[in-house]
Amino acid sequence: MILVTGATGLIGRMLIERLDKDGYPVRVLMSPATSRRKEKKLPWKSAIPAISGSIHDSESLHQAMIGVHTVFHLASAQWWGRRRDLDYVDLKGTSNIIAAARSARVGRIIVISHLGAAPSSAFMLLRAKGQVEDVVRSSGLAYTIFRSGVVFGAQDVFVNGLAQVIRANPALFLQPGHGEGLLHPIYINDLIEALVRSMENLNTVDQTIEIGGPEYMTFNEMARTVMRVTNTYRSIVAVPPYMLRSFTGVLTRLFPAWPVTPQWFDILASNRTASLGSLFDNFGIRPARFEDTIITYMRGRHYTRELMLNLLRRSRHSND
Repeated sequence: MILVTGATGLIGRMLIERLDKDGYPVRVLMSPATSRRKEKKLPWKSAIPAISGSIHDSESLHQAMIGVHTVFHLASAQWWGRRRDLDYVDLKGTSNIIAAARSARVGRIIVISHLGAAPSSAFMLLRAKGQVEDVVRSSGLAYTIFRSGVVFGAQDVFVNGLAQVIRANPALFLQPGHGEGLLHPIYINDLIEALVRSMENLNTVDQTIEIGGPEYMTFNEMARTVMRVTNTYRSIVAVPPYMLRSFTGVLTRLFPAWPVTPQWFDILASNRTASLGSLFDNFGIRPARFEDTIITYMRGRHYTRELMLNLLRRSRHSND
């Protein structure tokens, strides 16, 4: 049995669909509120058993771990949380998962981190992810940590959020600095394939694996590519990152589901790259290129409407 936490996030949803399609027995842990809110939207709801509970509830965790050999721990506050949320969901939540997994003698825990994660990082998100990595490594469980580049796909938060922000201003796009930091985007299907193959690949046990797609690109290049694909051209204005960070903090208080969050600036603060051949070398996967892929679902998409719907939402929690 495989247990998945963070089942309603992008990676969780697609991983569950893939595991179910491949015939793996899967179980999910979902809060009662999330289960009710998502009930009509989950394509796997009738086939996948769900334990109603929380990563902070020891009783539901114990029930969820019965007969489990692998845990994909994907629950995170990375896109919507402030420091206290990252401490509570990512750090404390992971500690709770590990305690329950050790008690149930689970074989392995697989988690997703970020390229650039380090417990001593000056940036909140990367520091929290680095601390989570340390907890996993010292857990006594067999583990695999994936340090991933920015994930893109039809329902991703980062790149689709970028497209919405570009639409928000009819003339300008405010870019943090000169957008020179290198990113290493990875297509969601390639990440899912790597996660599934890691279960059978013994070389990934007790390893931290850095992965990304077939190309590096700066944030400026990413923004220009999104403009080109969506036919939404804007003048790019370089703004000091600290000013945009402060401005974004105000916007997220006014509009809790504003597409950009302070965590964006943590991701863009430094180069975040892995070896270009990482997916092929570790898993035999030939990854998809960024522009070739986003053109299949971005062209003609109504991002103005998506932005307006986001502004009316009361929280970002459904994007975790």
